[in-house]
Amino acid sequence: MKKILLIAIGLLLVVGCSCSNHTAADAVEQYFNDYKGLSEDVLKNLDELIDKEDLTKEQQEVYRNIVKKQYRDLNYTILNEDYNGDTAKVTVKITVYDLYKAQKEANNYLNANAKEFLTDGVYDAKKYLDYKLDLMTKEKETVSYNIVINTIKVDGKYQVEQPNTITLEKIHGVYNYEEDID
Repeated sequence: MKKILLIAIGLLLVVGCSCSNHTAADAVEQYFNDYKGLSEDVLKNLDELIDKEDLTKEQQEVYRNIVKKQYRDLNYTILNEDYNGDTAKVTVKITVYDLYKAQKEANNYLNANAKEFLTDGVYDAKKYLDYKLDLMTKEKETVSYNIVINTIKVDGKYQVEQPNTITLEKIHGVYNYEEDID
């Protein structure tokens, strides 16, 4: 499921650059507002990606709602723009639901209570995914990060460039901050 989140936002970087982005901050605002507003392109790409996952129809719907809630409730503040010719780095403070915590709790529970996820003595991935999705749905705690979004000026307008994996994980609340050595 983590891959879906990373791919979904990565595929949509063009969405964040279609309006009148005269500054790098404009492009970044449009990028995040498309997610917060659940634009048609965002939802289309999300649906296409979730449909490819090995989830039941019910799990797909639950997961879709988790991701949509994460997008809608994402908060961001632009902190700084640093220009260098036709490129700019925009520093943004984001606050998202801590889905990493929910996923970690689910994994810890699985390890401590493996018998609960057996069907006829065999591990039942559906039971585990239902449990994990339930925890993710109920997650209320948030986490904040400062991230840098790179932009480039094309035809007089700034566009968001493909964010790196760590940035995408932070945007989606699945970043493993326990391994962060910064």
